[in-house]
Amino acid sequence: MKFAASQVLYFLRNRSTQRNVHLLLRFIAVLTLLVFVYSVLFHYLVAYEMAQGLRNHGESFVTGLYWTLTVMTTLGFGDITFASDLGKIFSMLVLMSGIIFLLVLLPFTFIQFFYAPWMEAQAAARAPRFLPPRVAGHVILTHDDAVTRALMRKLEQYHYQYVLLVGELEEALRLHDQGLRVVLGDRDSPETYRRLQGPQAALVATTATDPINTNIAFTVREVAPDVPILATAHEAASVDILALAGCNHVLQLHEMLGQSLARRTRGGDSLIHEIGRFDQLIIAEALVSGTRLVGQTLLESRLREEVGLTLVGVWEYGQFALAQPTTTFGPNTVLVLAGSPDQMERFNRIFLPESPIEGPVIIIGGGRVGRATQRALDDRGLPSVIIERLPEHVRDPARTIVGSAAELEVLQRAGIEQAQAVILTTHDDDINIYLTIYCRRLRPEIQVISRATEERNIQTLHRAGADLVMSYASMGANTIFNLLQRSDILMVAEGLNIFRVTLPASLQGVSLKESSIRARSGCSVIAVQSAEGIQINPDPVKRLEAGSELILVGDMQAEGRFQRIFGG
Repeated sequence: MKFAASQVLYFLRNRSTQRNVHLLLRFIAVLTLLVFVYSVLFHYLVAYEMAQGLRNHGESFVTGLYWTLTVMTTLGFGDITFASDLGKIFSMLVLMSGIIFLLVLLPFTFIQFFYAPWMEAQAAARAPRFLPPRVAGHVILTHDDAVTRALMRKLEQYHYQYVLLVGELEEALRLHDQGLRVVLGDRDSPETYRRLQGPQAALVATTATDPINTNIAFTVREVAPDVPILATAHEAASVDILALAGCNHVLQLHEMLGQSLARRTRGGDSLIHEIGRFDQLIIAEALVSGTRLVGQTLLESRLREEVGLTLVGVWEYGQFALAQPTTTFGPNTVLVLAGSPDQMERFNRIFLPESPIEGPVIIIGGGRVGRATQRALDDRGLPSVIIERLPEHVRDPARTIVGSAAELEVLQRAGIEQAQAVILTTHDDDINIYLTIYCRRLRPEIQVISRATEERNIQTLHRAGADLVMSYASMGANTIFNLLQRSDILMVAEGLNIFRVTLPASLQGVSLKESSIRARSGCSVIAVQSAEGIQINPDPVKRLEAGSELILVGDMQAEGRFQRIFGG
């Protein structure tokens, strides 16, 4: 009903529509007058034929109206006819005018002045050009791409309002029919962002090219001086320009993806790689491969007793799972840990393999992500070589082999027999799947890490033999979402958050062991913030003090259960 009402409102407010409705009403009035005149003339002709002895009774006014409509609509039932030539001529006149007015002009007028504008109103309602003034705290997205699609799914999951700004009506209708919340407008017009309640938005995110992002940021800043603006940057030189244009956050997603791919590579002088901070609490990843943890369960590893770290969960072939005492660590397991800097350093000292892994890392794809991966590997002290098919993409000839990675000779020149890992960084998922199968066949024991442009291909890459897969879309969406989120939430994995809550009254004076928070809600307490400071991996028998804050880990459903059960 609300959708239909918006269509009617838009339809009636349009000036051209109001003019067309007036024209249609005038046409109907003329047609009504014509029918009335014909009905009156019908009675005069009936009287004429009665005077001539051609008819022995008269007709009612309703009969005259009935005869006029049947003749004008060409139905011609034939139950009422004229016998005189004058009557027949009149019948032909009524018939021809009916064809012109009812079968030609009326459909054309209805379609031109009513149906077509109504369809335009429907389209406009599906792709509105403005948001109501009451809308606030929403996210304005300016481009439709893989990162934006992943972000929209996340915003819907957490009940954030968003709108996707589209410049073309046909494209807006197509995206609306896919279930997206679209608005129609010019991205480089200040008026567009006024109509979208830009000053009241929680974030404006633009993920187009650097020049377009600069234009959008500069335009938005003119309308909304205080709204946070986030933009992606393809070139390092664009970061400062985008900041000057008004961006609060500039993300180089290719650099971030390169660093993520590099930190998942075995080797180097550290197992721990920080992925986020929550005040003094560090969230980090660590590869199990090459350590004595392979084959052990969490209970057997004694991580908490030896190091003091909390195991938040584990990644295994693209699937994240919360840690349980029976969780077994395999060679491809990635640990997600929470703890202090000292605890992270202690983990490195205890579990870092004494014999470093030898051999280079082969990077397939010399684009922005591939070069970023190589720089990140350099920072870790790991040797690497890039295989690039296009000579014009080569930036460092000394460490680049030009050729197709599908050719054995090219892989051999890169050192596939001695390589410790292969990282696939091309933006084509089909090529990455193809090369994953090929490299796995050549070296079954080698570590294969791949980029996935589309989230739907993550599991396919794992089935093809990839040990680890990083999604460009998920990484970008998670990063943007963390910048948007409240300061008391950090998303560390797909659907998994670390969040802070003030100690509910129902838990004051209760120990963690007595509260059974994990069993009852699905959340795990990884730290307690009190007047004494932050206590990571808190003592389960220590009483919780009023005024303290709990730092928990869990998904959105677990967070909701915690609030329902314990309040807060």
